Amino acid sequence: MRNRRCGNFGVVGWFAIAMQFVVVAACSTNSSPSKSTDVTAMKPQEEVAVRKELKTVAANSGSSLDAHREGKAPAAGPLKDIYFDFDKYDLGGDARDMVKSHAQWLKENGASQIEIEGHCDDRGTDEYNLAIGAKRAQTAKDYLVTLGVSAGRIATISYGKELPVCREQTEECWRRNRRDRFVVKKVPTA
Repeated sequence: MRNRRCGNFGVVGWFAIAMQFVVVAACSTNSSPSKSTDVTAMKPQEEVAVRKELKTVAANSGSSLDAHREGKAPAAGPLKDIYFDFDKYDLGGDARDMVKSHAQWLKENGASQIEIEGHCDDRGTDEYNLAIGAKRAQTAKDYLVTLGVSAGRIATISYGKELPVCREQTEECWRRNRRDRFVVKKVPTA
């Protein structure tokens, strides 16, 4: 049987090129037909204002990753972290009480959206820690939903062991790293 190749690239090379076109096409579609922010069609003053607003929204995200990129500690928000036991993702009594207070705050601030970041200590593999971080964040989200907060207002992400709050090899430090962090996202104004 003859070995078929597609030019000098091979099948994998052509597949990679085809996927780039798919990604470009997918990213270029406008998923929100109501209002588009096309800065190329704006007057210079409008463009500056829109770019400034977009930067402000991005800078105010408050995520641990954004703070890490800036070389800073994450800013404290109105919603406090909750902590987990080693190798666990269920909510203990203190964590449940804290999430209840978060649900009350979210009900009082109906326009706010949050992102729950799942974090772990540095023991275990990257894959395991990403998985348990995701379970921790999802557990908190599920409890908020049972308390009456709309699931559409809550996003989750796992950082695993990648963004610790401390680096000492002690039980106290590991405990502080096994957490869910609740980041209030700024809602863009129209």
